Amino acid sequence: MNKNFKRERFLRRDKFFQKDQMKKGIYILPNLFTTASLFAGIYAIIASIQGQYIYAAIAIPISLILDGLDGRIARMTHTTSRFGVEYDSLSDLVAFGVAPSVLAYTWSLNSFGKWGWLAAALFTTCGALRLARFNVQIGVIDSRFFNGLAIPAAAIVVSSTVMLYFYLGGEGTFPHVSILVGMIALALLMVSSLKFYSFKDLHFLTREPFMTVVLAVILMIIVLAEPQIMIFTFAVSYAVSGPIWWILRMLRRLFGSAKGPQATGTGEIKTETKSESAP
Repeated sequence: MNKNFKRERFLRRDKFFQKDQMKKGIYILPNLFTTASLFAGIYAIIASIQGQYIYAAIAIPISLILDGLDGRIARMTHTTSRFGVEYDSLSDLVAFGVAPSVLAYTWSLNSFGKWGWLAAALFTTCGALRLARFNVQIGVIDSRFFNGLAIPAAAIVVSSTVMLYFYLGGEGTFPHVSILVGMIALALLMVSSLKFYSFKDLHFLTREPFMTVVLAVILMIIVLAEPQIMIFTFAVSYAVSGPIWWILRMLRRLFGSAKGPQATGTGEIKTETKSESAP
């Protein structure tokens, strides 16, 4: 009886120390960038509440840049960890789920009553579901494609819309039904099964043809000349790329299946003609 008690106590102690491994510490550098991304998201929320919509819209792309740097730095310095992955997901939910919803609601959706806050809540909820699905599908689906619209991309569509509105001379709020429909569409795209290109197979540290560098420089100049227009154009184009890709695949499959029976039918007619003319 005494031996069994000691053995059980030892096993409990061993499990405790296995669970307590995080007390050894966490990596500082990548998590600092994640924290900075989270701060930018929180600033966007506060600026939206205060009516400073343009500052809130600018803070979301800044959060996206910081969010991209934390993962790259973690991989370059070999400091990736499970803690960093979970912390990054929570930060993304605030910066790209809550912040765009609050921005859209204070800037436009509050004029639609309950439908406005329901649309904002739907955006955040679908963003959370999208993040959870992404975490459980790591290593399961092809990394070259996203399953559904990524939550940062949806957030950039919202923020770039606000930036373009003020760039074109708009003032104050914009209570238009297109924003309500757009928020619902973005939410549904995030939880859809449509495929979006992830750009993860692009390698910027490898040798590329000279004209590729020239085109990259020209593109950078255009973006710097008209950042509001170009960011909005890129964001919306990426958001609709998934549905367009799906439609093209369906059309290709439809016309492919239509050509198949036709070719088979022609072959059968020829065979029958030959058999009849043989005697």
